[in-house]
Amino acid sequence: MAIPSIASGKVQWREISGEPPGRSLTDARTSDGVEIYQRSGAIIIKTQHTIQVKVFTILGQLVSQATLNPGTAELRLNRGIYMVKVGNITQKVAI
Repeated sequence: MAIPSIASGKVQWREISGEPPGRSLTDARTSDGVEIYQRSGAIIIKTQHTIQVKVFTILGQLVSQATLNPGTAELRLNRGIYMVKVGNITQKVAI
């Protein structure tokens, strides 16, 4: 399975509107207000403040690194298992 690289420009966060469906993989009370969701081939992050986020493959390859503004953003990826790191929070996400 080929993973799009940052250099190729195929992996980009984009802002979305509306509430993410389903249940957050993180508890907003213990994760500084950051919520992480998985939906249809995308990782969705909802935050109330500006955050740094890094996404890695399960083998440790960096897939995306970005600064997200307050709101909701999504990153579309190939099927697989990813590690999402936001501040001191690391969450496994299966797509």
